[in-house]
Amino acid sequence: MLKSLLRYQSDGGNVTENYTRKTLYENGVTNSLQSNFALLLKLSEELLDKWLSYPESQHVPLCQHMLSFAMKSVTQVVMGSTFEDDQEIIRFQKNHGTILEDSMIFSLSSCIITEKLCTWAICFLTTSEEVQKKLCEEIDQVFGKGPITPEKIEQLRYCRQVLCETVRTAKLTPVAARLQDIEGKIDKFIIPRETLVLYALGVVLQDPSTWPSPYKFDPDRFNDESVMETFSLLGFSGTQECPELRFAYMVTTVLLSVLVRRLHLLSVEEQVIETKYELVTSSKEEVWITVSKRY
Repeated sequence: MLKSLLRYQSDGGNVTENYTRKTLYENGVTNSLQSNFALLLKLSEELLDKWLSYPESQHVPLCQHMLSFAMKSVTQVVMGSTFEDDQEIIRFQKNHGTILEDSMIFSLSSCIITEKLCTWAICFLTTSEEVQKKLCEEIDQVFGKGPITPEKIEQLRYCRQVLCETVRTAKLTPVAARLQDIEGKIDKFIIPRETLVLYALGVVLQDPSTWPSPYKFDPDRFNDESVMETFSLLGFSGTQECPELRFAYMVTTVLLSVLVRRLHLLSVEEQVIETKYELVTSSKEEVWITVSKRY
């Protein structure tokens, strides 16, 4: 099971085949996001309408709403109507068992990562008025009074910086693991093939020698290309970015574009948010926010 979760292939260590498989999944995620952009926009607008209906004094349970939003996004984008028929499920399992298994793993991990990224991004925006203001200005500049489109979404540079800083500040995935495809070596130490290697990302993401003022939420730090390169090497951006995180980045970008365009996101006074570090970082208890209309 561990090898399956880590997408490890014990078939003689065919690295080329594993790379090809990974590329296919990445392209699949990209194509799926493009073809389902209207669906993501619809789900985001449904959440916006719900929040617009609340009185400004009402406390909104952020974690609950983000879990629901993430589950709808992932299941509807990944599965669609493919598995509505029992016979189709059986037929697909017989012909594409490995793909079905990976789809289930992708759905589970994407749902969790998307939920937590959305939650932490909104949470940090509620406590960072200047960041929220700057993000709103970028959204207004890019979209104006026009529709939110896939082409214009790509222009939201500052929004991407906000999400990268959210991943870093929250230590979204404090630990990563992988099984060695081939034998490796660090200095004089040999890492045998099939060794489980753990990466303490939570430590690296807030190392003061790499990140000045490491506990400060500051998206502007990602203006520096060298910082983005460091982030990419850690697997949070660029070619090293996992498909699940790529999915979460896009879904969260669409959601923030819809919400911040119409709403002020506000924190609840005297609320203390305690962090729980697991495979994906979460809050120990519900996070409450309030919202008010921009127009």
